[in-house]
Amino acid sequence: MKRLAPSVLILAALALAALPACKTMSSEDLKASIEVLDYSSTWVSKYYQPWPPRLILVPQISFRVKNIGAKPLTYVNFNAVYQFKGDPENFGDAFRASIRSKAVKPGGTSDLIVLKSNLGVEGKNLENIKTNPEWKQAFVRLFAISKGSQPVLLGVYDVSRDIEFKEPEPVEPKK
Repeated sequence: MKRLAPSVLILAALALAALPACKTMSSEDLKASIEVLDYSSTWVSKYYQPWPPRLILVPQISFRVKNIGAKPLTYVNFNAVYQFKGDPENFGDAFRASIRSKAVKPGGTSDLIVLKSNLGVEGKNLENIKTNPEWKQAFVRLFAISKGSQPVLLGVYDVSRDIEFKEPEPVEPKK
């Protein structure tokens, strides 16, 4: 038993020494390591039905992140919280586990990340939504979170009022 004790102590010391090598990042390190690039936003169709007419548009953002830190970025999740200007409450959000085991190396840039809101604005058709007083200027707060960090605010961005949706042409009955 006495011969086993030093071996166990050595293994325990090695395990404790390896803990800092685990890929965790503090909130401050995470914020200091991410630069948002190529941000764009638009409104897209979540649901469309021609009859009875119904259309739901939701905001969607896309961006890339550049790793400006010294460590590779892995297991980074992003959360977008959408809000209309002047309204005290959020109207939608989106969460995506974007950077997984394929790390973004220092100086590298991620693939395109797209976050589409779960809620938006409803109307009968495109023209109805464009004239809907509930469809106001919106903005998004973009957060990142990683292992060992709390959510960090990467920025607040305006959401464009551009719409990426075209209603199909009406089908005329054959004569």
